[in-house]
Amino acid sequence: MTEIPANSFYVMSGIIGILVLASIVCILLRFKNPQVDYTELRQRIQSWWVMIALLFFVLIISETASLIFFGFLSFLAFKEFLSIVPIRHADRPVIFWAYLAIPVQYFWISQGWYGMFIVFIPVYMFLLLPLRMVLIGETKGFIKAVGTIHWALMLTVFCVSHIAYLLVLPIKNQAAGSIGLVIFILFMTQFNDVCQYVWGKILGKHKIIPKVSPNKTWEGFLGGLFSITICCGYVAPLLTPLTFTQGLLAGLLISSAGFVGDIVISSVKRDLQIKDSGTLIPGHGGVLDRLDSLTFTAPLFFHYIYFLVY
Repeated sequence: MTEIPANSFYVMSGIIGILVLASIVCILLRFKNPQVDYTELRQRIQSWWVMIALLFFVLIISETASLIFFGFLSFLAFKEFLSIVPIRHADRPVIFWAYLAIPVQYFWISQGWYGMFIVFIPVYMFLLLPLRMVLIGETKGFIKAVGTIHWALMLTVFCVSHIAYLLVLPIKNQAAGSIGLVIFILFMTQFNDVCQYVWGKILGKHKIIPKVSPNKTWEGFLGGLFSITICCGYVAPLLTPLTFTQGLLAGLLISSAGFVGDIVISSVKRDLQIKDSGTLIPGHGGVLDRLDSLTFTAPLFFHYIYFLVY
């Protein structure tokens, strides 16, 4: 069992408290307005309980368990992505090699080998996958196929794996430990989604990109940006090696990148004419629906921390 540092324990307890409050509010709403269907809200909260419980469990168990957990998330996200995009039948051997890249990528993380971690998928898999496709001999749709598979690998494995690498960085905030970095990026990214949604519902009038995401407004984006920036400024010194000012900059980065990650995946779903990437998580959709913002915030926050502090 991993000993949970004090600050990380307090924040984890706070997150559980927020879930308890959300559950109570949902029950009260159902009693107050029995004619209103709150099924989706109830499913969302129940799913959050399961996801938070799994995350906290693996973080407490060990670093190895956590790496396996994030590796499995990458596997599910990659599998889900390939299930919604058109893939040539001839490319199945190529996809096999792409799947093999997942345990290899997380092995580099377990060894703390930053050099291989940072180039394995963007360079070596980038070169290997088209070579394997050439050997198959099918040229029709080659460009689309190689681009789709490699981009899926970059998005769901390379980008997501940056969360796991935070666990093996040298600890410079003993009160939070490496777990604090993971909790920080996960909580702030998801809280950013909530803030942008709430501000958009309350004040939203001016749409940003209606053809991609009709519900996204400037008011929602700016409200979320302000909320997360301030929140990160105060929380960063508790969970990360960042100062208050550095935390403010991290908040700007996370809120902006989270918005972009969200609309990028929305563009993919619009192109494919689907609402959700899957049905694995009740009330949320698929794994990719829940990781969309993190695919952008995780690598950017990781490098912000890595080059600024370490």
